[in-house]
Amino acid sequence: MQPTGLVAHERYFWHDAGSGAGFTGSSNFAQPDQHPESPDSKRRLLALLEVSGLAEHLWRVKPRPAQHSELRYFHTERYIEKVRHLSAAGGGPIGDSAGIGAGSFEIALLAAGGCMAAADAVLTGLVRNAYALVRPPGHHAEADQGRGFCVFGNAVLLVRHAQKMHGLQRVAVVDWDVHHGNGTESAFIADPAVLTLSIHQDRCYPIDAGQLSINGVGQGAGTNLNIPLPPGSGHGAYLDAFDRVVLPALQRFRPEMIVVASGLDASAMDPLGRMMCTSETYRAMAARIVAAADSLCAGRLVATHEGGYSNAYVPFCGLAVIEEFAGIRTSVTDPYLDELMNMGGQELQPHQAAVIDAAAGLLRNIP
Repeated sequence: MQPTGLVAHERYFWHDAGSGAGFTGSSNFAQPDQHPESPDSKRRLLALLEVSGLAEHLWRVKPRPAQHSELRYFHTERYIEKVRHLSAAGGGPIGDSAGIGAGSFEIALLAAGGCMAAADAVLTGLVRNAYALVRPPGHHAEADQGRGFCVFGNAVLLVRHAQKMHGLQRVAVVDWDVHHGNGTESAFIADPAVLTLSIHQDRCYPIDAGQLSINGVGQGAGTNLNIPLPPGSGHGAYLDAFDRVVLPALQRFRPEMIVVASGLDASAMDPLGRMMCTSETYRAMAARIVAAADSLCAGRLVATHEGGYSNAYVPFCGLAVIEEFAGIRTSVTDPYLDELMNMGGQELQPHQAAVIDAAAGLLRNIP
């Protein structure tokens, strides 16, 4: 069996998102604190891959910087130049809840290019599938501004690269970050060649995005599916959403490659979400998406790392995902799992099922 690819680089951990005060900036009465989108959770995930022994079985895919012409697949010239200029000048704000530091432009290029390198490795048969452990994240970034800690649209650029350089005609993006993948949606909302699915906490971020009613426009009608689960949704709700909406949608669309926007912030321990997922939730979703990729598109599957702000728990959720990608179970046990799985409300609740019912009703619109 071909190995699973891993993209990681020390430079990713050097991106400076600035200081923070929870999910916003500091002010006269909000004392500065470490920014939630710090390198710590990603470093600890990479460390757990090493100490678990799983890293020995992964093929390291070398990232490369995205080219200016590749950024233009999605982003405006004005925005690219703004990020370049601010980065060279020491940093500053680039949009809603998004900022950069000195050198962040080059790091963001390496993140976007690393995702494209992961896609190249999968599409040329070098690896079976791949996980891009990149930073800064990308699924909130819009064409003309950064948003939600994101600089460039890593998943969007990956998909456009796969279309332009490998000739793919149908690609699906599954976003399981706790926040809505607004940037990815905006890029493909009218594109019938890309199916976008986002499972997220209802009105968490952005609060004005991710509604069930946004189902694609124009030629892309039916190719955008949002599943805005109520706060407090856990293992049962996520797997029901997967089984009743995500997997049937993939079956109907029949993509040539699946991209996962892998946010690990729907966990019960995340400070920026109010969901109840565990590492076993992520393991189960990953197992299902691997099986879907094997069935539909010769295993072609790439994940881009997005959110996840619990330094303690992100490593266990990420390890579970990458173990399923690789088909290798290590000896690591999740020390938090029993307590989290036994919390009240982990089973599917009626009000959660109602949302999933409504989303399942949109499957008929997929062309």
